[in-house]
Amino acid sequence: MSAPSPAAADRVRIVEVGPRDGLQNEPNPIPTATKIALIERLAACGLPVVEATSFVSPKWVPQLADAAEVYAGIGKRAGTDYPVLVPNVQGYERARACGVASIAVFTAASEAFNRKNINASIDESLVRIRDVTERARADGVPVRGYVSTVLGCPYQGEVPVTDVVRVARALVGLGCHEISLGDTIGVGTPRRARAMLRAVAAEVPVERLAVHFHDTRGQALANVHASLEEGVRVVDASVAGLGGCPYAKGATGNVATEDVVYLLDGLGIATGVDLDALIEVGRWISAELGRPNGSKVGRAGNWPPKDVAS
Repeated sequence: MSAPSPAAADRVRIVEVGPRDGLQNEPNPIPTATKIALIERLAACGLPVVEATSFVSPKWVPQLADAAEVYAGIGKRAGTDYPVLVPNVQGYERARACGVASIAVFTAASEAFNRKNINASIDESLVRIRDVTERARADGVPVRGYVSTVLGCPYQGEVPVTDVVRVARALVGLGCHEISLGDTIGVGTPRRARAMLRAVAAEVPVERLAVHFHDTRGQALANVHASLEEGVRVVDASVAGLGGCPYAKGATGNVATEDVVYLLDGLGIATGVDLDALIEVGRWISAELGRPNGSKVGRAGNWPPKDVAS
């Protein structure tokens, strides 16, 4: 049975990663109040998942040193999930002390990237994740798993698809309910993205897969479209295209949430997201950060404009 075409699908769930993945690499300190306001404004746009922050060591990601204050300060919206990223049991304990109800864990398909990113091999990282997921299972906390460098690594180059499959399968075995496959440095093309997805989907049901594309080489939207054609129905994105990777030189931001929603609206796929409101959030946070808006739709606006008859 072939995968459904995008037009045949009725809904895609967008996981907004801007407040965490988008802000973690910003060079200048961002006020805690601005982070809280960003999360609340994104949730008000109808985004079902807004990844709030990360309970990593402030030594490694100083921008997110205020994780506890940010999470505690959010006015939680009914129906919105606010997961946080945790690297280990210590991070998990800090998160749970703040009342966090869902978490994400992370590793990579590249040995070299793992060494640079978390100073551990893939297998060592899986042991750390196991320790977290065991605690989460006992507490009834759902866990999402991130796999980085699924289409290429800045240190080792090509990443065998078999390694991506192995890591994704291992995360499912450890209890992750969903696996986000990340093109961390934005080297993928639709053909390569399809091949990777098909290989992973042979081991992990496509219903449990999400995609996470950076737009370093302008291929992110094309890769999202190809993933939709392969049956993927969960897409990670970052408002205003915020983001980058502190351990991947040259990597630019994630695919912009505004651009993804515009694409999906054009395909007739529901997201539940108010695009006009989201555009305003993207423009606001870009001004707050003093940086150009990375979303093409954010810069150009929705179509047709509200003052033009459709």
